[in-house]
Amino acid sequence: MKISEKEISHPIHPHHKLKLEYTEIPFTCDGCKEAGIGLKYSCHHEYCNSDQFDLHKVCAVATPIINISFYRKCIFEFHHHPPGEEKRICDACRNEALGFVYHCKRCGFDLHPCCANLPQVLDDGEHNLYLCHKLSGACHRCGGKGPGWSYRSRCETYNLHLSCVKELLVESWEAMYLKVDKNKVREIQTRIPSLEAATLANNHGGIRGGKISRCCKMAGGAIRLIVSAILGDPTSIIAAVVEGFISK
Repeated sequence: MKISEKEISHPIHPHHKLKLEYTEIPFTCDGCKEAGIGLKYSCHHEYCNSDQFDLHKVCAVATPIINISFYRKCIFEFHHHPPGEEKRICDACRNEALGFVYHCKRCGFDLHPCCANLPQVLDDGEHNLYLCHKLSGACHRCGGKGPGWSYRSRCETYNLHLSCVKELLVESWEAMYLKVDKNKVREIQTRIPSLEAATLANNHGGIRGGKISRCCKMAGGAIRLIVSAILGDPTSIIAAVVEGFISK
């Protein structure tokens, strides 16, 4: 199965072919059960039992075996269902693995397909964010240093858990698409971390103003880039759509 194929067959939806398409409307992947936006494989067959069947592109054409640089001794195998009877947690975003998952039998680690395919570096053309196995400082969303992957700015003053970005994303979408109270939407928006406020509040006395200024300029882009990567389509088009969601 080639990634470039615009129409594929998939074993968990064998009766109809799935077509590659682009959407700016959030969807839930029927493979990994996680949120998605952008490129997806979908079934719209009129006789399909489900109203619509969607797969992230990375879920639809998942590589059977992968290696992750953070886990040098691990071999991750792709599974359509979490192995075993115990609850499985994605070691990247700390969300439960409910569907498609990469699992290392030797070490017991699990990763959602979209998390497993996150780029090591996010570049918006001006600033870089680096994927880290562990936080080097407090997360600017939750203030903690708990487990889970994060993205960090080059100046090392901006850290954000993948789990925190996912939480903000889901809450924002629920508010906008389920038409909840507008005050709830505003409340969620105020919780999106501001790099400027965080760096100035945590200046530690050892960071020069110029360094802070450069880092502050990428505040809005940081959330935009991380969200677009988590959703499995880190492109400039998707980034703009996501930025529109979180800035309304």
